[in-house]
Amino acid sequence: MIRNIFNFIRRFESQAPRFSILRLAKQINFTLSSSFAPHQNTNKFVSLVSVWRQLFCPYLTKTLIFILILCCGAEMAIGQEIVGDTLPQTANTAAVTPSAAVSDDAQEAAAQAYRGQDYKESITLYEELIAQGMAEDRVSAQLYYNLGNAYFRDNQLGKAILCYERALLLDPGDGDIRHNLRFAQNRTVDRIDTAADLFLANWFRGVRNVFSSNQWAVTGIIFFILFLVCVAVYLFIRLLWARKTAFYAGIVLFLLMITANIFAFSQKSERTRRDSAIVMVGAATVNTSPDTSSNQLFELHEGTKVKIRNRDGNWFEIQIPDGSVGWIQQQDVEVI
Repeated sequence: MIRNIFNFIRRFESQAPRFSILRLAKQINFTLSSSFAPHQNTNKFVSLVSVWRQLFCPYLTKTLIFILILCCGAEMAIGQEIVGDTLPQTANTAAVTPSAAVSDDAQEAAAQAYRGQDYKESITLYEELIAQGMAEDRVSAQLYYNLGNAYFRDNQLGKAILCYERALLLDPGDGDIRHNLRFAQNRTVDRIDTAADLFLANWFRGVRNVFSSNQWAVTGIIFFILFLVCVAVYLFIRLLWARKTAFYAGIVLFLLMITANIFAFSQKSERTRRDSAIVMVGAATVNTSPDTSSNQLFELHEGTKVKIRNRDGNWFEIQIPDGSVGWIQQQDVEVI
């Protein structure tokens, strides 16, 4: 009986030479034999401990390593939470409202008013939809995009650009939003030369803006799951080619996971930082200090985008794309 079992194990091990079943069987057979020997009972416990150390401890260590990596990834996933498409102030999905039927009817009415060239009515309806979405802590880039179109048709250039910018924050990869934003910006009065940026900075923003922060977060989670699969293969599979493949694939997936999370954090930070604004008046004076009696530096016109550097009461310290800095009244701009 025992001989037949060993023959079966030898045939199995001949198909997988690196597998240690034969060594396991021999050790167990030695331990069982020694347990019934009259003069070797004192070595019984020692033999069992030896079997445990040789066969189970390595797998236990690998399992603990795998669990540790899994816990670290879970902690990172919790920190990179997927948030709704929202803006702190005032997407291609519909706004979430208490009643989906009412929301759909309101959107259809707004679209019908836009097609009928009743842009003011369309603006009113879209603003109501956005207000409802804000009450539910969700609003879509598509609503801001449609509202921007209505404002543009109604010759309210500043508000149109503001809505396009907000839509772009929620969905930076949407080509239609970018096209309409550039088209509207070409209608502005100011022509400001942009200061040269580093190639790497432009490349980083270009790749980052392919997806939104939520999409990058989901991508990072997918890469992490694939990375866990590679770790499991490397730790528990004994085939040499499988371990090599899992090792190099795991390195690549780990780097991709880190990159996706960096892009997600950067997108989320830009959306919540809110350090940009649009000039909303026909002409806004930029002064040397936060005082109406200070010297005037230059003048900005409706639709121009500025970066907010500092705040002082009802004044913003701003910077324009060419690097010039000055103070503008808060009432003349609206934060994106």
